[in-house]
Amino acid sequence: MFSGLVEEVGIVRGIINGADSARILISAKIILQDIKVGDSIAVNGVCLTIVKYGSDFIEADIMAQTLAKTNLNLVKNGDKVNLERALRLIDRLGGHLVAGHVDCLGRVTRLEKNDIAILVTIKAPADLMRYIIKRGSIAINGVSLTVTDYNTDFFTISMIPHTSYMTNLGYVKIGDQVNLEGDIVAKHIERLLDFKGLNKTTEQQINSGLTKEKLAAMGYF
Repeated sequence: MFSGLVEEVGIVRGIINGADSARILISAKIILQDIKVGDSIAVNGVCLTIVKYGSDFIEADIMAQTLAKTNLNLVKNGDKVNLERALRLIDRLGGHLVAGHVDCLGRVTRLEKNDIAILVTIKAPADLMRYIIKRGSIAINGVSLTVTDYNTDFFTISMIPHTSYMTNLGYVKIGDQVNLEGDIVAKHIERLLDFKGLNKTTEQQINSGLTKEKLAAMGYF
């Protein structure tokens, strides 16, 4: 679990492609403190497992599904990626709960200067848009941000200078694809409501099929 507060921007130093997977090597500094092999690390908001590290780098494997659903299949040597270590129970939750499980890719369609901030508009599929509300949380490339506006197929966030400076979102251009993860709380609520609806439907189906005659025939009378 992560908070969406990027600790540093790493530089991709190498990618080894397999048949259906890849291994990525990333230059890092801050996140190397107190890590070990097997630890979780968010790379552009994607939860990966550290398989090797040294004094100035980490390595992690990327599976086929992750390559298919995220922008990690687009990164190349020299690219900047957002890095965040997994939360500890004693940490402050300055962002929001981020699982590191990317829902989909979004596309940057507009960048607009608004005083010191930059308004970023991102086009996203309907499966993600149902979790979008004004002033709700969204993770973009692993960065916890607040939705300022939305419509049927896009939403807008306001990026302050600190976010622009401390993350790779400061380098995004119109047309770039970014990783999107919807609010995990909204997903759980949706799932619970689905179960409630299913249980109600099942109960109605059972009740509609029961009659006094059927119960008598089964020996209840």
